[in-house]
Parts: sequence; C-alpha cells; structure tokens
Amino acid sequence: MPNDQIPPEQHRERAEGVRVKAEGSRQEAEGFRRLAEDAREARDQHREALDALRHERELLRQVAENARVASEEARVAADAARHAAMDAVQATAEAIDANLETMKAIEDMRRTLRDVRDLKTPPSN
Repeated sequence: MPNDQIPPEQHRERAEGVRVKAEGSRQEAEGFRRLAEDAREARDQHREALDALRHERELLRQVAENARVASEEARVAADAARHAAMDAVQATAEAIDANLETMKAIEDMRRTLRDVRDLKTPPSN
C-alpha cells in the first residue's frame, strides 16, 4: 500500500509510535549521559583521593626523613656527650692525682719542717 493509500489515522498512529520511540530513545540517551557524567565525577573524585594519598605519602616520607636526620643528629650529640663525659672523668682523675701529689708534697714539707724544728729545739730532760 503506497503512502497515499494509508489512512490518515494510521499515519498518526505510526507518527505517534515513532514519536514515542524517539522520546524513549532521548530518555535512554539522557540516562546514559547522566551515567557518563556520574562516572566522570566518580573518576574525578577518585583522582582527587589518589592525589591526596600521594601528597600524604610524600608528607609522611618527609617526616620520616626528618625523623631519621634528627635521630642521627641525636646519636652524634649523644656520642659527643659521652666523649665529653669521658673527658670530664679523665680531667677529674687527673685533678685528683694532682691533688694527691700536692698533698704528698705538703706532707713531705711538714715532715721536713718537723725534722728541722726538732733539730733546733734542744731535748728537754
């Protein structure tokens, strides 16, 4: 049946069917567009989260490096303090030895002075 012979009512029904299908296709396309937009937003959020994690990891790496450097500096300072304490102990020991030698010399001088005094004083009978 050629188009001229199709009754107008059938034309309207077919046109209505095509319009309904077109509207359904538009709605389906809009749904896919929304899904694609949601997927883009989710991808962007995921990318931002990954960037934040990378940034946090870099900060943690820097903190760990700073802690390592501080630990090494503390070790060096503790080593220097240990050497200083050993030097102080050595200096104290040397000072004690010097005092002991001084005390021995003083004791020798006292003995000598006593001996000299004993020689000057006549024995008493």
